[in-house]
Amino acid sequence: MKKNIIALALCLVTLSACGQYKTENVFIITLDGLRWQELYTGADEQLIGNKTYVGNAEELRELFWRESPAERREVLMPFFWNTLAKEGQLLGNRELGSLVNCTNNMWFSYPGYNEILTGKADDERINSNAKIQNPNETILEFAHKQKGFEGKVAAFGSWDVFPYIINEERSGVPVNAGFEKSTDEPLSEKEQFLNKLQDEIPSPWGGVRLDAFTHHFAMEYVKKHSPRLVYIAYGETDDFAHDGEYDHYLKSARQTDQFIKEIWEYIQSTPQYKDKTTLIITTDHGRGTEPLDTWRSHGTDIKGADQIWMAAIGPDTPALGEVKTGQYYQNQVAATVAKLLGLNYQLKGAGKAVEAFVK
Repeated sequence: MKKNIIALALCLVTLSACGQYKTENVFIITLDGLRWQELYTGADEQLIGNKTYVGNAEELRELFWRESPAERREVLMPFFWNTLAKEGQLLGNRELGSLVNCTNNMWFSYPGYNEILTGKADDERINSNAKIQNPNETILEFAHKQKGFEGKVAAFGSWDVFPYIINEERSGVPVNAGFEKSTDEPLSEKEQFLNKLQDEIPSPWGGVRLDAFTHHFAMEYVKKHSPRLVYIAYGETDDFAHDGEYDHYLKSARQTDQFIKEIWEYIQSTPQYKDKTTLIITTDHGRGTEPLDTWRSHGTDIKGADQIWMAAIGPDTPALGEVKTGQYYQNQVAATVAKLLGLNYQLKGAGKAVEAFVK
């Protein structure tokens, strides 16, 4: 009798370990500043042929313009619409009545990533993109301390502020971001090549590397260590948008979709991950729409920059496709991750798990 009571208590503390959820691993993936408008309706008619923002309009229209929004979004993000929409869920198509918003009032990157990873806005202390160590504990840091997650949490990002957002120094979570090379000895041949290539291919930006490096560093680490909780933060979409390069913004979104496809295909082909892994995908902030040039920007002075989106695919996420109703928030991501992994991550005032993602 006592043994049964003890077993029940353990189940209550760690539900997933007792079979509540099939998910044993989670990949959190973010696309910096990708608008919900492109995700749900594809290329913007007002921008795709605009010479102010597009170098070769004819080429871009051939690549991404189709007559219907459904066709346009599929050609832009084929993995999202051919796989994720059929096997998982997408939130944030405001045209259907599905709303996702930031709860922070900053509407730019560091506050957004803090909210995603901690489950709570902190406008008092996180109100710039400065390289300050995050005083808040992220779900990554919390998981890293739990039994069964030791050495099984890692993060990769294109932006060089992520070691501060995750507080790598305090948390002990390994973060490869910005222009950092892989130091994961012994290096694979691909890691050695990536280290060399990163020096040889200049980035257009001072603090953000090209996403291909982030992606392939992450994939090599995953293949070597089989982490249970991984964060991958792609950054190009935001920087191309700030530069006013709509052509590169669309091409980067398409490439990131293919990166995510590669991650999912690896997961589904690997016994360690297959049918035991959930992807949660989102963005840190939205962008403007009116006036037209505000598509390049975000922040509290840009209407709509708090409007974001979320998606999930995995063994515990019902295949509902586009969810057509409901109000969801950025602060719900961390709690959703914790619930799927059976972690008792509780932060006062934090958002609750997205119930739609967890059957």
